[in-house]
Formats: sequence, C-alpha cells, structure tokens
Amino acid sequence: MSTPARRLAAGPPADAAGHRVGLVSLGCAKNHVDSEVMLGVLDGQGFELVADLDRADTVIVNTCGFIDEAREESIDAILDAAARKADVAGPVRQVLVAGCMANRYGRELTTEIPEIDGFVDLDSLRQVGALVQLGGAPAPEPAASHLVFDHRDSRLLTTRGYAYLKVAEGCNNPCTFCAIPVWRGRLRSRPVGSLVLEARDLVERGARELVLVAQDTTRYGEDLGYGRNGLLRLVEALLEETDADWIRFLYAYPTTLDESLLQLMASEPRVASYLDMPLQHSDREVLRAMRRGGTADRYRRIFERARELDPEISLRTTFIVGFPGEDEAAFERLLGFVSEVRFDHLGAFAYSPESDTPSASLPDQVPRRIAEERKARLLELQRSIALERRGRLVGRTLPMLIEGPCEETEHLLQARHQGLAPEVDGRVLINDVAGDGQRTPGLAAFTAGRIVDVEITDAFADDSVGRIVGFDAAASTAGSAAAEAGS
Repeated sequence: MSTPARRLAAGPPADAAGHRVGLVSLGCAKNHVDSEVMLGVLDGQGFELVADLDRADTVIVNTCGFIDEAREESIDAILDAAARKADVAGPVRQVLVAGCMANRYGRELTTEIPEIDGFVDLDSLRQVGALVQLGGAPAPEPAASHLVFDHRDSRLLTTRGYAYLKVAEGCNNPCTFCAIPVWRGRLRSRPVGSLVLEARDLVERGARELVLVAQDTTRYGEDLGYGRNGLLRLVEALLEETDADWIRFLYAYPTTLDESLLQLMASEPRVASYLDMPLQHSDREVLRAMRRGGTADRYRRIFERARELDPEISLRTTFIVGFPGEDEAAFERLLGFVSEVRFDHLGAFAYSPESDTPSASLPDQVPRRIAEERKARLLELQRSIALERRGRLVGRTLPMLIEGPCEETEHLLQARHQGLAPEVDGRVLINDVAGDGQRTPGLAAFTAGRIVDVEITDAFADDSVGRIVGFDAAASTAGSAAAEAGS
C-alpha cells in the first residue's frame, strides 16, 4: 500500500561528514521503518539531515514497488530529484535510490533514468552512510533480501506520538498477485526479547502508541517455533514489560488470526480495539485464483465474532478489484459483502499485473478502464458506510492521542482514537478546549504524544471534528504557563 511521500528529517545533527542529505520515504509503514533506520545511521555518522530538498546535496528516494500506482509515485519522486540535480544553480549533486524498486528494477532504472547515481539495496541499509560518500552502489542483481533489523539498530523517529515496530521481514503466503516475497524474501521473525528492548526504547523516546507491522503480522513467530500464538505471546510481553499506552497490530491474515487476540483486545484497554484484515476479495472463485485462504462466509464469522467480543471494535480491510476472472457478478457479490459487513475503513486498488507473479499470465484479464470504474464504485459505496460509522460516534467522548498541529493549519490539532490507525484512516480535527475560560489551556498547550479526552462534535466520511473535554494536570499547567507568558 502506498502512502504520500514523507520528507523525513530531524535535527540538528552535526555536519561532520560535510553532506546534507534529504530522504523521501514512500510506501507502507514497513518501508517507513527502513527509512528511519537509514536516517539513524546517517545521523549517527554526522550527516546533516534536511527536510527541504532544496538544501540537500544528496537525495535518497526510498521507493515502493507494490503496484503500478506505487511505482509511478516512486518514479515521479526520482525524476523530481533528478531535475533538482540537473539545476546547476541548486545544491543537489547526487541521487540515490533505495527500497523495493532498487532490488526489483535496479537495472531498468539505470537505463531509463541515467541521472541516478547509485543504489542502496535492501540488504545495504546499514551501509547507507558509506554509500552516500561513495555515490551509491551499482544496480543490484534482482534478488530477495535477507537483512533483519534488531534493537541494536538506531532509528531516528519521525512520527508524532507513536512509532512503528517491525516484528518480521518477508512473507510465506503464495498470493498470485504479489511479488513481495520475490524481493523481501521469506518470513523472518524477530525474537520477542529483541522487540521488547526496542519497544522500551521507543516508549522512552515519546511513543505512546506502538504499531506492530509485518507483511503478515499474525504469522509472527512461526519460523521461531512459537506456533500459532506467536503474536499473542509478543503482545502479552509488550503489555507486561513496557509502558506503552496503546498497542496496535496491522495486516492480520484471515487464516492465521488467533481468536485469543480478539479476546485480549476486548479485555485489555491498552490493546487497540481495531482489526485490520486485508481480504483482497470475497468472491470464492476470485479468492481461489488469488490463492487466498478463506471464504466470504468464514470472513463474516470472523467479523461477527470480533464485534460480539468487542462491540467497540473498528474494522479495516483492503480489496483488489479487476483481478483476472472477476466478472460483473463477482464484483456485485463483493459490493454486497461490503454492504453487509459495514467496515469502518476500506482501501481499494485496481489490479495491475506484476511481471514476476502467477496472476500476470492468468486468462480473462480485466481491462484497466473497467477495473478503475469498479474501484470508484466500491469507494463510493464505502463513503456512505464510513459516514454512518463515524456518525455513530458523534456526542461520544473518547481518549485520543494528539499528533500535533493539523498538517493544513496550525489553528487546529489532529488526533486519533483507537479506532483510527496512523496515516490511513483519517483524523479527528480538534478546534476547541472546553473549560471555564479562566485558566483553560489553549490548543497550543497540547503537544504530540499527549492522550486527552475528546468529544466528537461532527463527522464526515474522511475525518471527524471534536473538542477537548478532559486533560491531565500537566496539560493544564502547561496551558496556564503559556497564557501567563503571553499576557
């Protein structure tokens, strides 16, 4: 899944190496962790990290190669960096390409975009500092990666109030549409002890929420002999051995989800009441062609059980439309399934054939135009469902994690409750603080990482609006001090 490009930096680090590096991070949360590890390496070695590419002499583009849209976004970012390099009046002198496209399409990129100076393949992220100084490495041979980070790798956090915790690399699932195992390799889980140590460090550095990610998070630990309850074992260890306020896991697989995780979610307030299960489709024949386990009936039972155990749970999924063999009847069945389950959040992709995947050679390929039309119809249906699901929370007061000023305007705060995952599910925009008007803190007093009580006052299909109605003494004191300083 591709998310908007992030130009990541923090500082002010030393400039011992004499290089100013800007990094553009594309793609999923797992790729985001890779970017933070590279930034940690660069920062530790004294490179100056800049968010403004107009100040960088080296630009690193950490690419995503999952689907056509993600690749196009990555290529656009590379071309933008190349254009900056071509501007002789600007500072950019070299462009390096990292991430999935480096491993998968390095040779093609070298030919098509000769302005690329070098690559940082997935197994060389720890060597990014040396590669910046050397101008990158040649395009790697297409191959799966083997690297697994652990708690000893420094990360430069770029998130606000939360942090991603990558629990595993690679994937063992045989999905016919996905080439991720081709360049990310097979499942490689990290031991519980290493993850606990990293989680403690992330919390000490201000992460109130830990978001557990992997390609198939619910299969975590199978390769370590943890059996089917590896993720449960990890979450329980994080609850016991860290002070994280919220723990969330993303990317559950329908055939490997342990119901005990849903039971823990219902009974433990620190485990986010949230289930993200990318189903990809609901039609039996399409699922069979995708080599996805499960059926629509089985999926319904999972979601019914989840809501039975925890009526407050939020459900998220993603679907691929236009897959080979998906006729209008199969698509209509998908629409009916979505109408029945009523997901809180839903993402959709138009199928794009991947050259090194089995689905690329399947018969009955669906024209791109039809796939895009189906995607639009599915998302239009979901908008009405999302508005209904958000509307049920109007008038409710929920604990929310402040992420800081709104990205569009400093006059609003943005926050999330447990039913909203970072970056993909929308926000709650906070426009007021309830109080007596005497010593009530202003919005500026509520910094990223603070958990406060927010009353939801209005809802839209994408975002909601709310006001702070409860906050701790630290927030009140900070607000009073700010008010006195300004008087």
